[in-house]
Order: sequence, then structure tokens, then C-alpha cells
Amino acid sequence: MRRDACTATERIDCMRKYGCAIAMTCGMLATACAGAASHPAGWDAPGSTVAGAQQVTQPPATTPAARPAPTGFGPPVALVTAETENELLAVSLPAGRVIDRVHIAPGPQTLAAGSSGPVVVVSPASGTVTLVSRRSLRTVAVLRGFRSPQIATVAPHGRWALVSDAAAGSLSTIDLGSGRVVDRVYVGGGAHHMAISPDAGTVWVVLGETAKAIVIVNCRDPRHLRVERRLHPAVDAHDLAFGPGGATVWVSSAAARFVSVLSADSGRLIRKVAAGAPPQHIVFSPSPTPRAVITSGYGSTIETVDAATYLVLRTAATPYGSFNVAAGFNMIVTTSLLTGEVTEFDAASLGRRRTTTVAPAAREIALVVR
Repeated sequence: MRRDACTATERIDCMRKYGCAIAMTCGMLATACAGAASHPAGWDAPGSTVAGAQQVTQPPATTPAARPAPTGFGPPVALVTAETENELLAVSLPAGRVIDRVHIAPGPQTLAAGSSGPVVVVSPASGTVTLVSRRSLRTVAVLRGFRSPQIATVAPHGRWALVSDAAAGSLSTIDLGSGRVVDRVYVGGGAHHMAISPDAGTVWVVLGETAKAIVIVNCRDPRHLRVERRLHPAVDAHDLAFGPGGATVWVSSAAARFVSVLSADSGRLIRKVAAGAPPQHIVFSPSPTPRAVITSGYGSTIETVDAATYLVLRTAATPYGSFNVAAGFNMIVTTSLLTGEVTEFDAASLGRRRTTTVAPAAREIALVVR
């Protein structure tokens, strides 16, 4: 997904394909997301903040000792979480070849990368967040003290990241310079997908994979996060993304074959955009013109939508289970959780360029230049 833990149907698919181990892991994550929204001990009330206490573990000096230091910038690379292998993969583009891999704390599912700074990899099952150098792929730090971290997003300027925790019901700020949690706010049980505004002033957090509430958090001061208000969408929400310019928020459904476009100011519905079978995931591609890219993992489809007119421009087929998607460098790339395939599309025509199997299960993806 851009980003997500397994639904009940996915757990069945995972069990059939990969056996009990991954299915049990997914089951534990789903249980965590459905947990009660009671406040952790020491937290006064929703919206209160506490210091981000955590243990930072530096990697052993021998990990990975033989990898040479990078000498410059190269072509774009897709970073992919291979959760059943406990690895982060670097896949060359457009060749589609695995060129590097790094061991990650057990169960790496989601990741986030800004325009600079370390890559943030989230492992819900082990309660860890790993910071990885984008150029060397060496582990910079392993942050512990989370209960069930789910999704990470990096601020547009790349100086800090936010991580949601479903079991704790929290949103945490990580200073990417120091590699430490600097604030934590209670938002509600099941905290999962989120989207940060282009000006890095507001983040919308979905409470669950089939969410009945969205929490809006002021993050202008990342060391003092503050809950501002809550929205209750007409249909259960799954994923979301700010539109170009930040005036709209596109919210995918966990139950309906459409994406809702909401006003970022009022939260009111502006438009419904037809999409495939839920759950859907959304990113925006700037090339050749601003457009939304919407995937349907269960519908095996991907579509591009004009961000200004809301008209569907192109539709193409994807491998089954291609929930997650990334866009950049004039391409759109999906990953399949259920087949382990990475598929590259041309951003303008949505024509398929290449499909490559890189792992038993390929979940999250980010496009970077190392």
C-alpha cells in the first residue's frame, strides 16, 4: 500500500501464498489497529503531548562493512520493503534489477523518503523504526519504544518525519538530523495512513484501515504537535494525499469504488472520483501535468486523474495485489504485496514498461536518487 497493514482478505491471501508466518504477523497488526482507544498511562487526554522517550540503537560496526562509499549521484532507484525477507531492496530503474539489499529489523512494511536525508523504514511487528542512509544504504539508527508503528511520512523540507502508531494511538516526530523522537501526541487508537500538507503545517491522520475518523494535527512546530479537529467521512477511509498546492485532500475508501476529494480548509466534499475495488492508494505525479495516480490492489488496476478537472485520463492493468505506488522521474512504479512484482509505467501514457519479480512479497516503495 503507500503504506499499510493487512486487511482480513489480505491475511487469507498471504496465508495461501506464503504460509502461516506472514499471516500471523498480519493478524497481529490488524488486531493492534482495532484496539481500544484508551489513553496510555501518563497521557492526560487526546491532544496532550509527552516527551518522545525511546532507545536509539546504533548498528554494529560490521554492518555492512564491505559496501564502498558512494562517489556521486546516479540514476533513479526504487527502494522496496521485502517484509518476508526482512530486507530493504534497491531496484535499479528502468532496468528493474535488484542492485543492493540491506537487512532491516523484523517485518519491515512501510517506508518514506524525502528529497534528502535518511530513509525511514517502519517495522510494526518488532516495534522499530530504522533510519537508513539513502546513498550508502547503511543503517544509521534503530529507534525503539513504539508499540505498533505503521506509517512514516517525511516533511517536504526533509528535516523531520512523522510516524503513526496504531496500538499507542500516537503520532511521533523524528528529528532526522539527530535520529531521535522529539515529540509525541495522542490522536486515537488505530492511527495509520497520513498525509502532510505541502507547507508542512498540517497532517491528516486516518484512524484505522477502515476508518470512521480523520484527525487533523497542527505540525508547524514539529516539537509541539497539536490536535486541531476531527472529521468523520461519509464512507470509511483508507488512504489519503494532499492535492497539488494543498487546497484539497484526496481520501480513498475502504468500502466504495471511488475517491473523495475534500476541501483542506473545511473538510467538505468537493468531488467523487471513480476508482477500482477498495482499498485504493493515492500519489500525485507532476509529469507531464499534475495528476492523481490511484491504484486498486484487489481490482488489479491503476488510473491517472487530472488534478484540476477530476477526469480519469488513463487506466491500465497491474499485477494482483499492487496496492502501493510511487511517482517521479517521468515514471510511475507499483509494488505487489501478493506477487512480489515491481511494475514500471510511463507517467504520461501509463504504458507498461517492465514488470520484475524482486521478492516473495513487495510492499512499500519510494523513488530516490542515491
